[in-house]
Amino acid sequence: MSRGLPLLHRRRILLSGAIGGITCAAVVVGAAMAGQDGSGDAGASTKAAPAISCPAVTGSLPEIPAEARAEVDRNLVLLDTQLAEANKRLSTSQGEGGPNFVRNAILGPLADKRKSTLDRIAISIGRHAEKPAGLDALAECTLSDSGAEAGSDNGAGGAASPTAAASQPAEEQGGGAGQGGQEQGGGAGAGSGQTISCPDVASGIGDVPAAAQAEVDRNIALLQTQLDEANKRLASSAGEGGANFVQNAILGPLKDKRASTIDRIELSISRQGSTAPSGLDALAGCSLASG
Repeated sequence: MSRGLPLLHRRRILLSGAIGGITCAAVVVGAAMAGQDGSGDAGASTKAAPAISCPAVTGSLPEIPAEARAEVDRNLVLLDTQLAEANKRLSTSQGEGGPNFVRNAILGPLADKRKSTLDRIAISIGRHAEKPAGLDALAECTLSDSGAEAGSDNGAGGAASPTAAASQPAEEQGGGAGQGGQEQGGGAGAGSGQTISCPDVASGIGDVPAAAQAEVDRNIALLQTQLDEANKRLASSAGEGGANFVQNAILGPLKDKRASTIDRIELSISRQGSTAPSGLDALAGCSLASG
């Protein structure tokens, strides 16, 4: 008996050690697995979502006359507002439309808005100094893998602010139909019996200086071309996208193109020393009409 007790004691010690070893191994394996899961989650959470990146404008501007500074600054803020709105639209529209949805409904309209705003910057500088050339090349934006909104023009990181929204010109706010007469329409939407109808700009211009007539005529013709292209897009896109497809992918971009063209009409008249017609911006918006 005296020899059996030490043997039993030794067996208990060996069994306790084995259990302890198994427990420690389980803890180590569990910790390793938890570390792998945690690193995977961290990697997923830090993966940047696509964002829209636009070329910076301020570095391409010449010295800005003091008389134009306030107007240029307002339009630089507006560029940031447009970028912020486009990025918001991008984040809230995941899964909408087809493969070209982002190009047609977000990047395309954003480029048109930026072009119109860049035109206004050039016009405001050109009233007091040499008009800068080549700003149109900065209108196009692209998708970036970075979550940062690159290309901010006023240091606001693309974030919209109440001040920026308040300074947004009327032609950039909303997509309501313009008022006044209508230009000629194009083809009807397939199966919808609808066409796009736009206010008549020519009748709102008034007297045009002889030296500006050719340029004004070219831009009036361009307005008709833009309308024809939009009607063609309407006819070929029946059934595409969601409920807001026509507004986002056709009427919105058309309005932005028209606003830019109307700005050029006003500029061509003001270059000749005449007072540019007022209220033409309100004619940029178009609407659907029964065919």
